[in-house]
Amino acid sequence: MIVLANAHVVLPDRILSPGAVLLEGDRILDVVSEAPAASPGDLRLDLQHQTIVPGFIDVHVHGVEGSDSLDGTGAIARIAAALPRYGVTAFCPTSVACDPGALRAMLSDVRSARLTRPSASSRVLPAHLESNFINPDYRGAQPLHCLRLPGGVAADGAFTGEAILDEIAAARPDVGIVTIAPEIDGALALIRSLCGFGHHVSLGHSGATYEQALAGIDAGARHATHLFNRMPPLGHRAPGLAGAVLEHDDVMAEIVCDGVHVHPSMVRVAVAAKSPSRIMAITDATSGAGLAPGARASLGGRAITISDAAYLDDGTLAGSVLTMNRAFALLTSLMGMSVIDAATVCSTTPARALGLQGFGVISPGAVADLTILGPDLTVTQTWIAGELAFGR
Repeated sequence: MIVLANAHVVLPDRILSPGAVLLEGDRILDVVSEAPAASPGDLRLDLQHQTIVPGFIDVHVHGVEGSDSLDGTGAIARIAAALPRYGVTAFCPTSVACDPGALRAMLSDVRSARLTRPSASSRVLPAHLESNFINPDYRGAQPLHCLRLPGGVAADGAFTGEAILDEIAAARPDVGIVTIAPEIDGALALIRSLCGFGHHVSLGHSGATYEQALAGIDAGARHATHLFNRMPPLGHRAPGLAGAVLEHDDVMAEIVCDGVHVHPSMVRVAVAAKSPSRIMAITDATSGAGLAPGARASLGGRAITISDAAYLDDGTLAGSVLTMNRAFALLTSLMGMSVIDAATVCSTTPARALGLQGFGVISPGAVADLTILGPDLTVTQTWIAGELAFGR
């Protein structure tokens, strides 16, 4: 047994302080106020002044520390190896729109990393595809030449939307979330089809009206990709996609919590409208996360420059340099959220949105994926499946 003792333990409804989390194998055996006396063979760690939260789950991350999800064989494993130092215990490798060959290679890399995870690496979840089926006018840093309609006819020599769908069909267990603009031709039928195969459809990179967004939700979409970004502004006469997402209780909304993509006040508005149980904190991190300002990196093969976020050479905002531990710290400071609510949006809600049973909570019988934070909210330890994956 492993005893993590004398800590502040963040539970779904309160903070147990002092508290202890008992681990046995890959599960949480118990959560108690006073740690039991150690038996021979037990490991006891005194975590005075430290806080234990459920392991962070990032459902939207393109890369970190120089590695991008579309960099080729081994890229996903490198990202998985780097993320525990930021408190991430599970993540969805995220792509930008790309050609069928690049998508096939990435999904193969995802499959390999999912099946052969080293003990010191984050869990690799099925991928999040910021797909080819988005609105060109709201593409942001997505490459225009890769955008398609689901049943569209491509120019000579170019790939079709069906070719992308064939790659998804060939790797269904490795595809978790697919971002789609509900207003493009053929989108509603595609949403119904993908949901029928068990994928999670997320609405985003879209100019949808309020009514078009509701149609996408009615077709089965239950996620929203980086709320407020790459969609029309929320308006009191034209609420658009953002308004539909904020209103609809069945939709879980991602939000980038770096203070750059979304103003802190709008993060508070979103949380007030939907509650922490329907908001997922994401990083939308690029390969520039963890690199120094001024560094150069890439997003889907396109050069980006690192500053307060990531930018294409033409100045287009192209994702973040945020890490999940920093998101947690900003949520509890700049955005005024309680530690309990911050743990909910960084861990519990993403697990619920993806249907991950036993993840995202600290309770007896739950999976022993834990993040331990020091008094300054830096990550001191990350435990995955009951094993120490990172420790300072």
